[in-house]
Amino acid sequence: MNLFATVLTYPAPSSNYGGETELNRLVIQKVTDGRFDYPIFSPESMRNALRETLKRYGLPCNRERIHPVAGKGKSEDGGEGDKQQLAVKFAKYPDPEAYIDDFFFGYLLAVKKEQLDKLRTEKGKDYPLKRDSVLRMNLAKALEPYRHNAVFNQSPEIKDSPWKPGGGDAKATSALLHRETVVSAFQYPFALNIDDCTHHPPDSKGKRKPHPHGKDWTRALLRAIGELNNVAGKQARSYFEMAPASIIARLTDSLVAGYQTYCFKPENKTPDVIIDILSGDFDDKEGKAKEFYIGGEIVKRGLTDEQKKGLEAKGVILDRDSRKLLVTIADKGLGKE
Repeated sequence: MNLFATVLTYPAPSSNYGGETELNRLVIQKVTDGRFDYPIFSPESMRNALRETLKRYGLPCNRERIHPVAGKGKSEDGGEGDKQQLAVKFAKYPDPEAYIDDFFFGYLLAVKKEQLDKLRTEKGKDYPLKRDSVLRMNLAKALEPYRHNAVFNQSPEIKDSPWKPGGGDAKATSALLHRETVVSAFQYPFALNIDDCTHHPPDSKGKRKPHPHGKDWTRALLRAIGELNNVAGKQARSYFEMAPASIIARLTDSLVAGYQTYCFKPENKTPDVIIDILSGDFDDKEGKAKEFYIGGEIVKRGLTDEQKKGLEAKGVILDRDSRKLLVTIADKGLGKE
């Protein structure tokens, strides 16, 4: 069984997920769709936020972000010492049975020579060097295109301070900051195979061993998606929640979603998938319309009473609370607790 879902966030001003800085201009990352550029968040930034959320739940994670520090200064050969950049620390070799992030987000060990010999000695020759991500995600794309909006502010001049900006090489100690800004909701799809969430990959004989924490961890992952926050890239400035204001999901045996996963439209227009369900496109002997779950603001304010009655008559599950709907989906896919 597969879960396909599209999340729509609440709209808000955002300058998050910036790319490289052009002089003093903080640039939002974008993707071109048709004739317009749309701001984006990468799936990697969302996965990192999910990892941090799962860690807050008290669940074991193997990876840990290490933030820049002053370092050790010059290296022995006269070059630069520790670089002032983000880094990642692993507690141990990846272990999908012990760590929830290794289990859901996968890993790749690019090791060779002495490091590969060391790995064989510690973990054995059958230890897998890679694991695919169980959670599949795509870019979070703004509902509205970028309109060349910008915010300007002046940084204060540093006159008396223990340090000099830029190591003392910078001529100016103050700057006019130019920050690109967008006001929009974002939508992003994700997908999970329920068997992959509850079992280990097949062995050489094609048999799958149940994962001891699979069901509990999957419930925690869906809860984390329902509370997703702190997703940002370089020079993040604004508070922007990535939790679902609305969600459309399908729990199905089909290997594809069967609908446009970037389905939400501006100005609260009804998504095509809802029109298709009401039109009978999913009416068949198996009752595929019953595989759909719709929740959040779209149920509260985006559907007419007639549309709600029509969807419920076809077996679609509606819920005014997106997070409660994710619990319902977990109960259906995993069995009730």
